[in-house]
Amino acid sequence: MTLTTNLGVVEIAMEAKAAPCAVASFAYLAGKKFFDGTACHRLTTAGLFVLQCGDPSGTSTGGPAYQFAEENLGTQPGYRRGSVALARTQEPGTSGSQFFINYDDNPMLPADYTRFGTVTKGMDVIDKVADGGVKPGGSSPDDGAPKVGIVLRQVTVVYG
Repeated sequence: MTLTTNLGVVEIAMEAKAAPCAVASFAYLAGKKFFDGTACHRLTTAGLFVLQCGDPSGTSTGGPAYQFAEENLGTQPGYRRGSVALARTQEPGTSGSQFFINYDDNPMLPADYTRFGTVTKGMDVIDKVADGGVKPGGSSPDDGAPKVGIVLRQVTVVYG
């Protein structure tokens, strides 16, 4: 998957064998230009180190008209720097289009989120956003919209 952003290109190697539903969903949504022109709406900078994208409404509640079950869940908590996973609500089976990129290791994050890829190029782009911090007025000083805005101009998935 290639994320062409206003700040540069981020490439993600997707794990189709381990997370077939997630990868197929992203291929479908990218083909429909679902992500194009959307901002990454959430950055967390304390206790949890992720940049969250994939919500066309920018509210943390948007997504496609469908949801699916989690897959490729680990047995131990933790997500490594550069790993990419699907966000979901507190309820299982609510994966959709929102995803997060771990810009640092998150050793205590529960293994409740579908791991479907790893950043292979462009972590410097993600780091630039993370280093900028969170805009004032979010849910907390460490969780909200990133100060350095990042927009997904185009998302493409080579899948087949």
